[in-house]
Amino acid sequence: MGLTVSTVLDAPPEEVWADVEDLASHVEWMQDAVAITFTSATDRGVGTTFDCDTKIGPFRLTDHMEITSWVPGREMGVRHTGIVTGSGVFTLRPERSRVRRRPTGRTRFSWTEKLSFPWYLAGPIGALCARPVLRHVWKKNLKNLERRFAD
Repeated sequence: MGLTVSTVLDAPPEEVWADVEDLASHVEWMQDAVAITFTSATDRGVGTTFDCDTKIGPFRLTDHMEITSWVPGREMGVRHTGIVTGSGVFTLRPERSRVRRRPTGRTRFSWTEKLSFPWYLAGPIGALCARPVLRHVWKKNLKNLERRFAD
């Protein structure tokens, strides 16, 4: 299952990155992330590993994650190795005006996930059923992230 959600944040990419690179703070804006526990010696950069206790409705699981890409101000990638497997990436791009294509001082923030569900969660059918729920939750997460940069 693939899914992308995005928004425009009222801050430049460097400022947005300074906030989202603090992985522990993701529980402050991701309503489905209950707690993050680091399992590596570091809490940032490629190779960082952590467990994210996740809750969506009555469903709870621990998502084991590893940072796979880390480009300050541009990209953060992750591999999911728990019950649900796959990969995800946050991308940050300077937002440009439509008329003159000049930077606006804002950031286009996109969140893409490619996930696989195990057979006991109904595999591809479970993923198909989960897709609209996850889209809804992740859009709410991005609204929460937007509020972190609102005036």
